[in-house]
Amino acid sequence: MKRSPERLSRRAMAFVLAGGRGSRLHELTDKRAKPAVYFGGKSRIIDFALSNALNSGIRKMAIATQYKAHSLIRHCQRGWNFFRAERNEYLDILPASQRLDEIHWYRGTADAVFQNIDIIDSYEVDYVVILAGDHVYKMDYEVMIRQHVERAADVTVGCLTVPRGEASAFGVMAVDDMDRITGFLEKPADPPGTPEDPDLALASMGIYVFDWPFLRRLLCEDAADPQSERDFGKNLIPALVQGGKAVAHRFAASCVRHRADAAAYWRDVGTLDAFWQANVDLTDFDPDLDLWDTDWPIWTYSESVPPAKFIHDEETRRGVAISSLICGGCIISGTEVRRSLLFTGVHSNSYAALDQVVALPYAEIGRRARLARVVLDRGVQVPPGLVVGEDPEEDARWFRVSPGGVTLITKDMLDRRAAAL
Repeated sequence: MKRSPERLSRRAMAFVLAGGRGSRLHELTDKRAKPAVYFGGKSRIIDFALSNALNSGIRKMAIATQYKAHSLIRHCQRGWNFFRAERNEYLDILPASQRLDEIHWYRGTADAVFQNIDIIDSYEVDYVVILAGDHVYKMDYEVMIRQHVERAADVTVGCLTVPRGEASAFGVMAVDDMDRITGFLEKPADPPGTPEDPDLALASMGIYVFDWPFLRRLLCEDAADPQSERDFGKNLIPALVQGGKAVAHRFAASCVRHRADAAAYWRDVGTLDAFWQANVDLTDFDPDLDLWDTDWPIWTYSESVPPAKFIHDEETRRGVAISSLICGGCIISGTEVRRSLLFTGVHSNSYAALDQVVALPYAEIGRRARLARVVLDRGVQVPPGLVVGEDPEEDARWFRVSPGGVTLITKDMLDRRAAAL
């Protein structure tokens, strides 16, 4: 019987860059790093990168943290504590800790890896997959690693195919007919098209595959350069495009789809509008992101909570949810919920109405409150009778209203409102 080829992912490690704040999410990241922001009812954003690595066969991972990392570290300790060293499995959390001197924390994405060279050496791996910890997608990294080896690339860069008119928000790759990268442009005003379609462009996903010995040498050289910003996207990748062999890997080749004709799903949920939209999209009849796929599950920390509960059945006081996701521990008490996503432990009281609401864990909605196109931060207690989503000017007096008309409500905002009234 013919043996299947060895999975190269068994000889690889995933290095997840999870230190960024994500300032475009505003108050949602006042107390947590962007990778620790809640998503999809039960998960955190970082769970997607980690789950992709685990499902791809990678059993050695490291997570570099920096900005307000406590909730991220606690989540990983609770939800990702099943790795066993006796099986040669590891998940290390690497906070910025001035490991090289007493002055500098992580000074860039490349420096975060450089400062942990000794730890990566101890893993004894052949390949390193550099991942951003703040995007939502499902991808088989084994496919990308195999392309990297077959093409004998110095670096393989994960790329999205996007409409050329939207590519100015990304780092854009110019490639030849063999997908060898010939140019790298950071947020260009006039992005280059792809060889097969001038109306499409290749945008960097911030995912890189390297042979570890090569990357190790590259990081040491970069650390010795006083002019470098110690960043993959600004320094290392452009240098390899000019003087090495950099190859693009198209996301469509390794995207994990829930059906053959589904679009390749990838989201940067780094703005309030994008975060709200991606969560609300999960309430669609057939969402593009399949969280029910048992062949490629999204692992996370699951709290032990009772089932969701719906109570009251009167004409104007009925606990009901329509086209919505309701997580465990929720109590829908006489509230009408439409196209909303309620995370663990949300309580909503009688005569309230929720329409396209994303309520993070343990939020509570008071009686007769009416909320539309709203994001509620964790633990928020919405006062009885509050109306949001019907008068943008009034909403903007107390809360943050996004350019797309989504209102973010946090505890501090409600406290300021209560003090002023």
